[in-house]
Amino acid sequence: MDNDGPSRTALITAYARAYHQIVDRPQIFTDPLAARLLGVTAEELVELGTPTTDHPGDGVNDRARRLFFAARARFAEDAVAAAVAAGVRQVVILGAGLDTFAYRNPLPDLRVFEVDHPATQAWKRERLTAAGIDRPETLTFVPVDFETQTLAAGLESTGFKRTDPAVFVWLGVVFYLTPNAAHATLEYIAGQARPVEVVFDYLQLANSNEDRAHQQARADRLADVGEPVFSYFTPGDIAVQLRALGFTDLEDLSAPDLVTRYLDGSAGFGGEPPSALRALRILRASR
Repeated sequence: MDNDGPSRTALITAYARAYHQIVDRPQIFTDPLAARLLGVTAEELVELGTPTTDHPGDGVNDRARRLFFAARARFAEDAVAAAVAAGVRQVVILGAGLDTFAYRNPLPDLRVFEVDHPATQAWKRERLTAAGIDRPETLTFVPVDFETQTLAAGLESTGFKRTDPAVFVWLGVVFYLTPNAAHATLEYIAGQARPVEVVFDYLQLANSNEDRAHQQARADRLADVGEPVFSYFTPGDIAVQLRALGFTDLEDLSAPDLVTRYLDGSAGFGGEPPSALRALRILRASR
């Protein structure tokens, strides 16, 4: 985590989401604010389609990962929409990064809480001002440095109501937490008034030599930029944890299955799923 701005992975995700808007058809996820928030034009995004090794936009040319980033955002916002239709009026985005949902939220009575490291939030707020994107009254920033603060203290000091239902969106974060830290967050979410729902992605343990080698190489690259991977799970293990916490409705999808869902089978991967996606899974759990 860079104390002067957002994490590298947060930037890569945001660039990929912005690039998705201009190059991928059919489009999985619509986000008209992604490029504005980054301060890049469509022409500059196209230039980033050429692989580089030192630009924060690295990875936009990786179609498989780009489609997954778009699909997981769509999956999460579909879950939020369903929760809102059922009466939920609080959304917590954990590790919000450069997410733009709060600025596209059309519902005046839906409170959105963005939880993130203070450095990331400060950088994001500067970018919002520079881009002319207004901060809606329904949004509350919740800066939390997990080295010195707890999620409970951070959220509950900003008007979040533990006694009201909520949906938690937690994307691109669990990989970088220890299993104990991830479980503690799930435990906190499970203590929310019902109905409560959480959407998060995680890395599945590799089960072949090829996948283990790919997983290790990616973990090494992330460690080199200061974002080491600390946790892997099996779908069975994570399901046991969630059911023990009282979650009864679970939907757990592999990354290729998620992308295919939104492209009606036209993802174009062909044969075996791309190695970049084989370990990635996304899960929705509610109680």
